[in-house]
Amino acid sequence: MATLLRKIGLIRLHNRDTEDPKHHHHHHHHRGSSQQGSSSLRGKSHPKSKPQGSSPSKESHCSSSASPARHKPPKQQPPAPQPQAAPEEKKGPPAGSKEAPSGGKAVPPSRQAHCTQVRTRRLMKELQDIARLSDRFISVELVDESLFDWNVKLHQVDKDSVLWQDMKETSTEYILLNLTFPDNFPFAPPFMRVLSPRLENGYVLDGGAICMELLTPRGWSSAYTVEAVMRQFAASLVKGQGRICRKAGKSKKSFSRKEAEATFKSLVKTHEKYGWVTPPVSDG
Repeated sequence: MATLLRKIGLIRLHNRDTEDPKHHHHHHHHRGSSQQGSSSLRGKSHPKSKPQGSSPSKESHCSSSASPARHKPPKQQPPAPQPQAAPEEKKGPPAGSKEAPSGGKAVPPSRQAHCTQVRTRRLMKELQDIARLSDRFISVELVDESLFDWNVKLHQVDKDSVLWQDMKETSTEYILLNLTFPDNFPFAPPFMRVLSPRLENGYVLDGGAICMELLTPRGWSSAYTVEAVMRQFAASLVKGQGRICRKAGKSKKSFSRKEAEATFKSLVKTHEKYGWVTPPVSDG
């Protein structure tokens, strides 16, 4: 799945070149053809350029109405590296370069290195921002010290929800998710799945896969932060009447990544064919 997403992501990155001058401003100077395309976008401050013919009605679907960017101004990475990030920056690229061959064919090495650097810088900043959250909404642990593989603990959902009741009654302190970030993050979405506890409904499907449009290449915007995505996820869990599964046999069976990837792949296919019908997430 990761390689599939990466491929989709890479193709998308190429599209972005000609369509969104903000993402790769250093490219569009060379392309006469892109001048016309990009100039029309320049007036719009909104980072979500949605080239793939998505209809305006998309706003009524599952990811968009609470544009996660409202929590923070859109995070387009500034080109200058943050000074605090410098010491650990060295750790990042080797981890990324191991994966390079799988998607490397379509992308020149210099571009690959640039992607890794953008991803590294962006994720360092997000980690710092999450550590500073005053409401301790989520916390993050790196898996095997990889900057690109996070276990995220969601500590809070709406206190009036049955899910919060369930968490209290079962002494579940947090909902644990795993997020992996592809080479071309933030221009492609992370792959996200629930690890524990076993949930039912709440748009959580087999293997812990999550039915949220903004986690798909088409619904994703590079301005979304992990914090914003997690707030959206917490809201959609409650909206979809998510519950902690207490059926003895079922709740013991743990979610698996393979199953989650397969489920996510098929749900994206279905939704791209029939549209996203999950309800909009309100500002509430």
